[in-house]
Amino acid sequence: MMKVCISGLGRAGGQIARYLLHCSRVQLVSAICSPGSIKAERDLGEIIGASSTGIRIYPADQIEACVFNTRPDLVLDFSSPSGALKNAEAFFALNVRVVMGTTGFSHKEEAELYALADRYGGGLIYAPNITRGVSTLMFLSELASRILAGYDMEIIEMHHSRKVDIPSGTAAKLANRLQQMIPDGTDHPIPVASVRAGGIVGCHKVMLVGENDMIEISHQSFSRDAFAEGALYAADFIYNKTGIYEMKDAMNLEGVLMEYLDRNFKDEPCHVALM
Repeated sequence: MMKVCISGLGRAGGQIARYLLHCSRVQLVSAICSPGSIKAERDLGEIIGASSTGIRIYPADQIEACVFNTRPDLVLDFSSPSGALKNAEAFFALNVRVVMGTTGFSHKEEAELYALADRYGGGLIYAPNITRGVSTLMFLSELASRILAGYDMEIIEMHHSRKVDIPSGTAAKLANRLQQMIPDGTDHPIPVASVRAGGIVGCHKVMLVGENDMIEISHQSFSRDAFAEGALYAADFIYNKTGIYEMKDAMNLEGVLMEYLDRNFKDEPCHVALM
């Protein structure tokens, strides 16, 4: 059975911990909080509103002791960018795979994360877009942007009022990818509108707008269990792997597209209009 440590016990991390406690496929063995946090050395159940679990919360400056005592195969990280980078280096050095669901990284921090995984020969799946639905949104949006070349594109992302990073990591990554689809895309920044209100779990919309019609591709999370399901899917993929991956790799989106094209266009008769 796969042994899992969770790093970061905020809204997302706490919900994922609750989900994993009731999942028969994995064993949640430990948790990590920031150094100096009041959560340190307490039982995980006490923090997430569950009964006693026997799972100890370690401060991030005791990762080596956490790994030695609980032997996790991988860590699910939903902490902060600065803390996540420090933690990732410690886990890579101890041969623990990393599912990085933390959002808000700068381009420099992303590059540092990849460099750490490469330096230690670690296993990393970087997934600020941790749900399979969001990964599918990105994939379909990229395809649509190529098919509808010349259409204007805009992104709207909505989250709860306590979310700090604006725009969301998913929206920023989506805008960057779509911009790369545009010839000379550096001269055509894609606008991103952000909403922070109430208890919205997460919603992302991509609008492709022409002169006479519009396509909208959207994804909405109803529950933070969507993040937990995605994190577990990513964990299953990276388990016993080394290298750097994204959710599109875990979902084999390129293979799905090639299979679709092969099935629908291979040996198709060529239809020629007769005048």
